[in-house]
Amino acid sequence: MTWIGLRPARRAQMLSVGQVMVTDEGLEGDHGRPGKRAVTVVQAEHLGPIGAMLGQGAVAPEVLRRNIVVSGINLSALKGRQVQIGTAVLSFDVICAPCSRMEEALGKGGYSAVRGHGGWCASVIRPSLIRLTDSVIPT
Repeated sequence: MTWIGLRPARRAQMLSVGQVMVTDEGLEGDHGRPGKRAVTVVQAEHLGPIGAMLGQGAVAPEVLRRNIVVSGINLSALKGRQVQIGTAVLSFDVICAPCSRMEEALGKGGYSAVRGHGGWCASVIRPSLIRLTDSVIPT
C-alpha cells in the first residue's frame, strides 16, 4: 500500500494515517458506507493519468477521497475476488465511480478524468488492523 486515508465526516478533509482498524462497516473513524462500499481502493498508477488528462501533475490521493491507494497490482483484474491486506480480507464488488465533487476538487473536466480510474469499492470479509507497510495479496 502507498497511502491510507480517512474521512472523519461527510465533507471533511481526508486524514492520512499509518494504520487503521478495518471493521465490518469499513475503516474505523471513516465516514463511509457499510456493505459493498465499506472501503474504497484505487491504484497509485492511475493518479498520474488522471492529472495528465487535466493538464497537471499526478493527483494527490486525498483529492480522490479513496481510503486506500495501492501500487503494483491490477485492481481491475480483481473484480469479484477477495484481497488480503495484512490479515484483513476485502471483496472487490463495485467500481468506485467519481462523485460530483471531482469537478470542485480537480476543476473543469475532473469528473470525466476520474471516470474509469476511480478504483473499487469493497466489502469487509474479515476485519483486522491494516498498516501502510502491509502487502496486498489476491486470495
